[in-house]
Amino acid sequence: MTTMSEKITLSHGSGGRQAQKLIREHFATRFGMSGPMTDSAILSASGTLAFTTDSYVVDPLFFPGGNIGKLAVCGTVNDLSVSGAEPKYISAAFIIEEGFAMEELGAIVTSMADEAEAAGVRIVTGDTKVVEKGKCDRIFINTAGVGLLSHELVHVSSATAVSDGDVLIINGPVGDHAVTILAARQGLSFDLTLLSDCASLNHLVKKITGKPEAVHFMRDLTRGGLAAVLNELLSMLNEPASMLKGPAAMSRYSITVDEDAVPVREPVRGLCEILGFDPLNLACEGRLLVVAAPDEAGMILERMRTDPLGREAAVIGHITSGREGRVILNGASGGQRFLDMPSGQMLPRIC
Repeated sequence: MTTMSEKITLSHGSGGRQAQKLIREHFATRFGMSGPMTDSAILSASGTLAFTTDSYVVDPLFFPGGNIGKLAVCGTVNDLSVSGAEPKYISAAFIIEEGFAMEELGAIVTSMADEAEAAGVRIVTGDTKVVEKGKCDRIFINTAGVGLLSHELVHVSSATAVSDGDVLIINGPVGDHAVTILAARQGLSFDLTLLSDCASLNHLVKKITGKPEAVHFMRDLTRGGLAAVLNELLSMLNEPASMLKGPAAMSRYSITVDEDAVPVREPVRGLCEILGFDPLNLACEGRLLVVAAPDEAGMILERMRTDPLGREAAVIGHITSGREGRVILNGASGGQRFLDMPSGQMLPRIC
């Protein structure tokens, strides 16, 4: 028989004894927070800071390769990393529905602690709110992250260093996360095991940026997938010249991608063919796009392949100057088409 202590109750969000017990035993202890529970974390930092925030509402909460807790840490670490920052601190806020199982909460919090430790970041502050049954879909998590940004890597999020001939590299197959979530949600199975690519990329990024001037742009492939990131990059490159400095201010650009060079696992490709999805539009949670100087691309590719999260890295295209100002996809079966920004919501609640 389930007892009251095994479920979240409204008392756990009251600020009283039960709330304090929940915070100390389920969050502070697992996140390594020591000392008095004050209203602010006191942090030490020197230099330029990068700051990001995101919310996670994935359904289902647990999926092959991860859960909402691991996803929350990885997403925040990755947003900082591809901005050129070294992730340092994370906050975590939980909105929990009354009746949520303590056992599941424990599994989520433990995965967050484990992922933070593996990534070398600290979860230093947070918040917990409990809402009535039916007012929240079990649990939502918000995280914010702070990282130290080196002046040598300030350019990688703005695309100001990108120029004609630059090479596009991704660190592995696209679409794994989105299709894994869809399969878990619908009870689908595959002949080959498929896992979410959910992972913290900061250690890989450190290898990639060993020579900072060789990396001209980075972005992680989340909602909208590769297609969204490529079109966002193109918009940045083709903004009015007054908005940009450096090589990107001098010309109008297109992006050319070779479809057969983009790695896609067979289960992902097969399901996309059945449902009419384009794998290039599907979200990833452990993939990034790197735009590299052409004479350094080979070196960067080699470094990526020395890391477990970059073993399947591939060159997929390049930056070109041209009047089209479009993302051009060289089809696997011949011909070309424009790869546009995805529209609509193919797969809601994937992160």
